[in-house]
Amino acid sequence: MSRVIEYIKRTQQSSAKPFCAYLYDLDHLRSHVASRAESLPAACQLFYAIKANSEPQILRALLPYVRGFEVASLGEVDKVRAVSADVPILFGGPGKTNEEIEGAIRQRVSLIHVESLNELRRVDVLARKHGVTVPILLRVNLRGPFPSATLAMAGRPTQFGIDESLVPEAIRLALALEGVKLQGFHFHSLSNNLDAGKHVELVAYYLQIVAKWQALFDLDISYLNAGGGIGVNYADLQQQFDWPAFVQGLSALLDSAALPVRHVLFECGRYLTAASGYYVAEVLDIKQNHGKTYAIIRGGTHQFRLPSSWQHSHPFTVIPTEKWEYPYERTRHENGPLTVVGQLCTPKDVLASDVFVPSLRVGDIICFQYAGAYGWAISHHDFLSHPHPDHIYVEQAGILA
Repeated sequence: MSRVIEYIKRTQQSSAKPFCAYLYDLDHLRSHVASRAESLPAACQLFYAIKANSEPQILRALLPYVRGFEVASLGEVDKVRAVSADVPILFGGPGKTNEEIEGAIRQRVSLIHVESLNELRRVDVLARKHGVTVPILLRVNLRGPFPSATLAMAGRPTQFGIDESLVPEAIRLALALEGVKLQGFHFHSLSNNLDAGKHVELVAYYLQIVAKWQALFDLDISYLNAGGGIGVNYADLQQQFDWPAFVQGLSALLDSAALPVRHVLFECGRYLTAASGYYVAEVLDIKQNHGKTYAIIRGGTHQFRLPSSWQHSHPFTVIPTEKWEYPYERTRHENGPLTVVGQLCTPKDVLASDVFVPSLRVGDIICFQYAGAYGWAISHHDFLSHPHPDHIYVEQAGILA
């Protein structure tokens, strides 16, 4: 983080406008993802779910370290193909259009995750139209139970996957269709699980289910996609998902019995990129209303929507700066709770609520940590037509703007 802070201070000193930027530490990103990919058991493959952050600089940085990329639209397929003509792509998500399915065929997507019986039939029709056989995984909405997590996509009614009760019908249909080849099953049941032991148990549950179907239908399948779902602890940055414990448990699990598939896939997003990103904004004003203190920053939830979306106070640090060009004294906050808000005309534009801050002045910088995933990518950028933040990529070799 020291290089990030150094860049912020140097740039703010020379800038005529209030500082507002996303900064990404590409060296940290590469090191983090490389260590995760290398430590997985041999039967496992790590994919990056680009919905978390699909900036081309991020994709290029990750390209040498992941097996491939998981996408959820044809636009995301195009983003991946812009950085690599042949890297494997997994294509998931409900409600795929004909254009997307045919685009996936043209762009040589490795696996399509089929979300319904209707979609299965349409993939078959379009595959035969193009004279190809499309490799697919059936995405299944299992009944569970599952570990607790921030979001649940299975184990309850959602728009995701094929109901577990319909899987035998889906398998029989897939085996009968000429345009598709059933390669396995996809389960993405939850998001932001922080318990490594429970995540091993989740994979064990998936393997048990797939082994049952494999034996019942005498399937020759290659893949079990265990999804992503590994989380980030925004409440306590020092207590993160225990990856070594997860790998140790996963290795023991995979060594304990014959696998019903050749490969177990993981398509992580947030867990891979969050820690390498920072959302950084200058304090424009500090004020009190009805006994509560507010710091107003250059930016807000239109640029960094994650805190509002998840309704949490996002962790941040204060970077003191000495730049002050006005003839009056800087407004200062000392030793008390403070709420960080943006410039939008809504009381919902809150990034952190009632957080104790030892010292903060107008003109200082607030640096939100773990902002490398679901930050800019999910934000309503043009609400009120404020300027966009800069996007800065920091690495040992230099700065990419």
